[in-house]
Amino acid sequence: MDSAQIRRALTRISHEIVERNKGTQGLVLAGIRTRGVPLAQRLAENIERIEGVRVPVGILDISLYRDDLSSIAEQPVVNQTSMPVDVTGQTVVLVDDVLFTGRTARAALDAVIDLGRPARIQLAVLVDRGHRELPIRADYVGKNLPTSTKEVVAVRLEETDGEERVLILEQQDL
Repeated sequence: MDSAQIRRALTRISHEIVERNKGTQGLVLAGIRTRGVPLAQRLAENIERIEGVRVPVGILDISLYRDDLSSIAEQPVVNQTSMPVDVTGQTVVLVDDVLFTGRTARAALDAVIDLGRPARIQLAVLVDRGHRELPIRADYVGKNLPTSTKEVVAVRLEETDGEERVLILEQQDL
């Protein structure tokens, strides 16, 4: 995906979020660190252009909720979770760059539920690459990219990487 395709996908997802939720009342976007955060902010900007309402955007750090925590590092780097509103009774849309095994989304579900009891939780991703290990499905998908397990989907965003594109790389190309 190039920058224009990313922009179009996020615009479409923004419209779908507003339509499915019948507006913006009680809506909260929660970006999953790292690249889910700028994507959530972009979705909020799009929704504001569409509806004239600024939807709150939170930041979720799922480091301590991962089920592979011990295999990642002895001392994981923990960043701050920041939610601008109480999630209780709200519709929380988790936002991430790539949906793969479903384990990140599962960890994000746990993180949100620890903050309160939302009315519902939805999932928006820029790329769904398949290969699920858990029964998790995105509500909003920018692009489905069939991949092999030997490939890596690399999302590059201007805010985090200084460039804007989505690449499929072989694992040895990393």
